[in-house]
Amino acid sequence: MAADVTPVRPPARSAGHIRLTSHSGGHAAMPITWGAATAAERGPVVGTTTTRGHRNVVGTHSGSYGVYRALAVAAGSLSREHRADLTNTSPTDVIGPHPQWSDPEAIVSLDPWGGTVVDVFADEIAAGYDIRPTIAVTKAHVILPEIADAIARGRLRPDGRFLLASGAALVTKAAIEPVWYLPGVARRFGCTEADLRRALFEETGGMYPELVTRSDLDVFLPPVGGQTLYVFGDAADLADPAVELTARVHDECNGSDVFGSDICTCRPYLTHAIEECILGAQRGGVGLVAYSRKEGRALGEVTKFLVYNARKRQAGGDTADQYFARTECVAGVQDMRFQELMPDVLHWLGIRKIHRLVSMSNMKYDAITGSGIDVGERVNIPDELVPPDARVEIDAKTAAGYFTPGPVPDADELKKAKGRRLDALDALGALDPLDVPNP
Repeated sequence: MAADVTPVRPPARSAGHIRLTSHSGGHAAMPITWGAATAAERGPVVGTTTTRGHRNVVGTHSGSYGVYRALAVAAGSLSREHRADLTNTSPTDVIGPHPQWSDPEAIVSLDPWGGTVVDVFADEIAAGYDIRPTIAVTKAHVILPEIADAIARGRLRPDGRFLLASGAALVTKAAIEPVWYLPGVARRFGCTEADLRRALFEETGGMYPELVTRSDLDVFLPPVGGQTLYVFGDAADLADPAVELTARVHDECNGSDVFGSDICTCRPYLTHAIEECILGAQRGGVGLVAYSRKEGRALGEVTKFLVYNARKRQAGGDTADQYFARTECVAGVQDMRFQELMPDVLHWLGIRKIHRLVSMSNMKYDAITGSGIDVGERVNIPDELVPPDARVEIDAKTAAGYFTPGPVPDADELKKAKGRRLDALDALGALDPLDVPNP
């Protein structure tokens, strides 16, 4: 039997004393010049708490996971003085620098130098600054049953380079934490920086007082989810407009993406995009899936499930003509994803042209093209991949202006497709009659 191990709690800095971050200070903090041409001119992002005098941003690293770090410290399982050993953690692929990195308007929601801090800020780290990466790049095999099915049906052919006979796709993937340059974010949303700071302060319950007390700090590490990129082919080709790029920008949907819930088209569209990316790489191009943590249109899963219930229980059933209305009734807004910040990751990759955009969303298309990236063909989800219960979603979106090469449903058509009801009888009715147990 293993011996019980009692965690050793770190000693308090001083009994009854809490060091506030809202006061001016940080005499040893290095300045950040957003959009500077080089890493040295830009300066490092220091969001760690080990030496508070070095901090030059609002918030801390790891986005929403910073709260888990606090729990680990409180529980005594993590020393608040721990410094990451970054030996052998460098990116597997060289990305950038690209011209967009020195454009303060092109990238405002991530640190373009965040994956290379071990190299570009080696002197500062040696001098004692606790500088941590906000981007990590690695290699992986992606294995999906839909890809294995595409191989079995002959739509995909293993080549040993991009796709193995086992069904595994070979990818480069990057994880990116949010780093917001507040003046640039405010300009993207058409508001003043003061209004942005006040809203962020008030709507987080005053979690970050520096937002309103430290106007000298322009960079914020917000407690929100980041992004994951999956590159099929050579990541260096992403920045070459002569190389065909197939891309999808996908917003998180745990229920569908992970568990296969059929009330929406999220997983079918995602796996279709991955298939298209593999085909694109095999044609000599490159594929990209950018996956953002914006669950439930950035409304969250609780709100999303409440909306599901409201849709299924409303008079007349779940119909496309009421699809957006039910969300607005519960959340007060149809969508909070606000794609204004989304193109930043594309600019970090150096992308100037997307030849095939696997998306029906005009919000995404407008944000991408509005940021200066050219888009050629738009690829919709094949009709045969739309689950029956998701017909409501697709009809509502195409009627609202989402891209489709087919007919746009009119008012009468929107009332025809109905989603499943919630009651048990309907669940039994969905079964094959031979599978229904005898009473």
